[in-house]
Amino acid sequence: MKTVCAVGTPANEWIFFSVSVQEMTFHTGTLNQHNCGRRLERLAAFWTFIFIRIVTGLAGEGRSVWKKDPHFSPVSETQMFLYDTFPKEFFWGVGTGAFQVEGSWRKDGKGSSIWDHFIHSEFRDADSTDASSDSYTLLDKDLSALDFLGVTFYQFSISWSRLFPTGVVAAPNEKGLQYYNTLIDSLLNRNIDPVVTLYHWDLPLMLQEKYGGWKNESVIDIFNDYATFCFQTFGDRVKYWITIHNPYLVAWHGYGTGIHAPGERGKITTVYSVGHNLIKAHAKVWHNYKKRFQPYQKGMMSIVLGSHWIEPNKSEDALDISKCQQSMERVLGWFAKPIHGDGDYPEELKNEFSFLPRFTEDEKNYIKGTADFFAFSFGPNNFKPPNTLPKMGQNLSLNLREVLNWIKLEYNSPRILIAENGWFTDSHVKTDDTTAIYMMKNFINKVLQAIKYDNIDVFGYTAWSLLDGFEWQHAYNIRRGLYYVDFKSEKKERIPKSSALYYKQIIRENGFFPRESTPSLQAQFSCDFSWGITESVLKAESVASSPQFCDSSLYLWNVTGDGLLHKVKGVKLKTRPAQCTDFVSIKKQLDLLEKMKVTHYRFALDWSLILPNGDLSVVNRQVLRYYRCVIREALKLNVQSMVTLYYPTHTYLGLPGPLLQAGGWLNQSTAYAFQDYAALCFQELGDLVKLWITINEPNRLSDVYNRSSNDTYRAAHNLLIAHAMAWKIYDEQYRSFQYGKVSLSLHSDWAEPANPYFESHSKAANRFLQFEIGWFADPIFKTGDYPATMREYIGFKNRKGLSYSSLPSFTSEEKQLVKGAADFYALNHFTTRFVIHEPQNGSQYEFDRDIQFLQDITCLSSPSRLAVVPWGVRKVLKWIKKNYGDIDIYITANGIDDQSLDNDELRNYYLGKYVQEVLKAYYIDKVKIKGYYAFKLTEEKSKPRFGFFTSDSKGKPSIKFYNNLINNNGFPADYSACDPPNQENRCSFCLFISQKKPLIFFACCLFSTLMLLLTIIVFHKRKRRKRFKAKSTQCICVSF
Repeated sequence: MKTVCAVGTPANEWIFFSVSVQEMTFHTGTLNQHNCGRRLERLAAFWTFIFIRIVTGLAGEGRSVWKKDPHFSPVSETQMFLYDTFPKEFFWGVGTGAFQVEGSWRKDGKGSSIWDHFIHSEFRDADSTDASSDSYTLLDKDLSALDFLGVTFYQFSISWSRLFPTGVVAAPNEKGLQYYNTLIDSLLNRNIDPVVTLYHWDLPLMLQEKYGGWKNESVIDIFNDYATFCFQTFGDRVKYWITIHNPYLVAWHGYGTGIHAPGERGKITTVYSVGHNLIKAHAKVWHNYKKRFQPYQKGMMSIVLGSHWIEPNKSEDALDISKCQQSMERVLGWFAKPIHGDGDYPEELKNEFSFLPRFTEDEKNYIKGTADFFAFSFGPNNFKPPNTLPKMGQNLSLNLREVLNWIKLEYNSPRILIAENGWFTDSHVKTDDTTAIYMMKNFINKVLQAIKYDNIDVFGYTAWSLLDGFEWQHAYNIRRGLYYVDFKSEKKERIPKSSALYYKQIIRENGFFPRESTPSLQAQFSCDFSWGITESVLKAESVASSPQFCDSSLYLWNVTGDGLLHKVKGVKLKTRPAQCTDFVSIKKQLDLLEKMKVTHYRFALDWSLILPNGDLSVVNRQVLRYYRCVIREALKLNVQSMVTLYYPTHTYLGLPGPLLQAGGWLNQSTAYAFQDYAALCFQELGDLVKLWITINEPNRLSDVYNRSSNDTYRAAHNLLIAHAMAWKIYDEQYRSFQYGKVSLSLHSDWAEPANPYFESHSKAANRFLQFEIGWFADPIFKTGDYPATMREYIGFKNRKGLSYSSLPSFTSEEKQLVKGAADFYALNHFTTRFVIHEPQNGSQYEFDRDIQFLQDITCLSSPSRLAVVPWGVRKVLKWIKKNYGDIDIYITANGIDDQSLDNDELRNYYLGKYVQEVLKAYYIDKVKIKGYYAFKLTEEKSKPRFGFFTSDSKGKPSIKFYNNLINNNGFPADYSACDPPNQENRCSFCLFISQKKPLIFFACCLFSTLMLLLTIIVFHKRKRRKRFKAKSTQCICVSF
């Protein structure tokens, strides 16, 4: 096993340092050549020192990790998941603890340990711990498991009491000695390096009973004797040694909280006394090895130190940062600063606890530097129980990259071995440990980022653990192994879990390779491609906002001091016909649309405003006029409208009151009412509208009609019939002269199996697509009936007694009506869902699907936790083409929420990546995509910020980004295929004139007025001058 330096970039965003100006002052004067040379040497040495500090980090500067850049970008490449490989000689390993997996605690002369005693006195089901994974007798199965993974090292511990039953070095237990010799030799035969831990918490019981365990300094010498024997016996074959595994937990939980053996509670002085002895024991063993064995065995030694990680409530608050620093010093710094630092405890710890044991100056020098590398543990044992951690009012975090940076800066860039890392699952989980995969993916990628971006020298990684075993205070209530073991079985087979398969893949590839994304494409959409913006329901003004030109009356304001307008009787003014620009909100909409530079505008009508009674008995013509004005004025900007007739949400169903009271979509009469409403809209607006959406996302109304699954399916059935009848009305009565197209818009997120190693997850992902999309798309675009998969699965659950759901049946007339009732496929797509198969009981739509969603913590996500997975949109587009043929497709809504008001970089990133994948689907996969509509124009108050404009119409930077996409019609290489050949550049002056007509008209009026005023002034001046001359002449004549 060779050690190598990690390769990374020179830049390091974690380092903060300052240089005193006074230290850089140079004296002027006459200097001889010798002094000048010395000054140059000092200057070179100074800058060399600064360079080294920049590259390696500043010792004791760990707190700078929490000082975040105020201009932090959520889409910074250095913060997102990194697809790259580890250094060529990186070590991949796996670990176990002897007490956790060996079992056979009474077999072949093994002595009792404090944990043997502890579990038989503190745990009810003590007998089940006797065998555990039984690695002592099933060594061959462990070795086969290691072979399968392809690891380069195996980190295991020696059971002290298996070699020396009383703990005192004497004649060793031959059976135990044979076991460890066989294990080490077998590993070396497989080119797997052994990393051996001398003490992993299982102190021989005799030493606890006779000396009081680690409270007594006498155990230090006994431990050194035991270590000496191990070096003599195994050192010729072992090149990496660990003295003690996580001494913080030994002291804190063994002698403080009492949840670990030996189970002592209460005295804080005892806790720090034990920690003091553990440090001295480690140092003594290290010096012993260095002096007597290292010169010819050529091994390396360290101590595994474990810790949590913590984040400040406010990264800009110096007090919160200080509390985080104190928290880390009380856990990791307690042991790391003496060993990896200056040989003494952190100052904060010494100031806080007057009873803390003190090191003499000789002891400080003896302890300082007693580690050849920094062995670090980061797992659930360092976070549980959370109430025992010194959180200091701050927030626990699992950011492994940041704690590695803290170690680098605090302890002068040590070489680091991740000696324990992983997470846990519940005891009932067998091989489907999907959560563990994502935790592993996150942890290992954070290590890769630390190496590549932060120049941290991490040379190995230990996944914990190889096997399911005894998990300390949790006993067998959790599992941490890569291999599942049935503890009650006789053979105790090692069955690889999903995490084992995933770890094997990472080791084989030495990192992460992108499997779904492909290189960026330089191409364009078709020249008639629709670039749009989507808005939800457009609230119509029932009365014009600017009626002054329509009302012939004259008014006086505040005549009596009441602040009201009073009509002047008998006075009539000239008026003009009503105009669309009388509606102030339309002016605002047009201004926003002009800034977006789109070709299409999608908005929704308000059914309840147009037909307040739900039927044609009362038609609000003023509201219809308002919507017609919106469409007509948009056309003047060369913006065509895609109009949605019905836009329900889970908070606002959008039905007229009488229809809602009659049962809404549970009542079939609502479908007929919708048909009449649609016909009215086609009649009044159809001459201006070429693209219609009948209903937006009917497949999401399950959130409203969720009293039972049968309610959900009945409402959906009526929605389908309503859409089909509206489509038929248009097809038969209006299409021939309006030439429009009609469809409905379906929420169409992609579904990916959360665990690619389990077929059940793949089936669950397909089931989600059928229940979510096929539910409405199959009847319209395929068969005229619901998906067979959907019917079969519900029937299967019915037969099992797990559900009483029932899908409605289509009559032959309804099938004929529904099938083909769309002119294009319209989809709203926002994210990709990671799906788990999760059996559920009950008659609910959500339960019928038997799925759960998993949040991939390694994905970039929005404030509302929408995962940014660009390749998902390409997959769903291909899926639609595969299932429903080569049909026209419009992406009618695609966007993400971004909290930033002045720099919405996340939205820019999302738009660029998703449109790029849409282009690939169009250009490479030949999907007939006709248009892309970004979501959405304006954001709503107190809701996720999806808008390009704020609720008060303030524009965001993403507008310009989307403008560029539209202007380029995609991602062209050097020229635009849509530009006519030999086209001359458009006259910039003409363009200015066309865009600024109102301003130019006003300027002309102002100029004319000024010229007229100037003419009058000149005229009067000349007239006055003539009069003055005439008077002067008259006076002269009189005088003569």
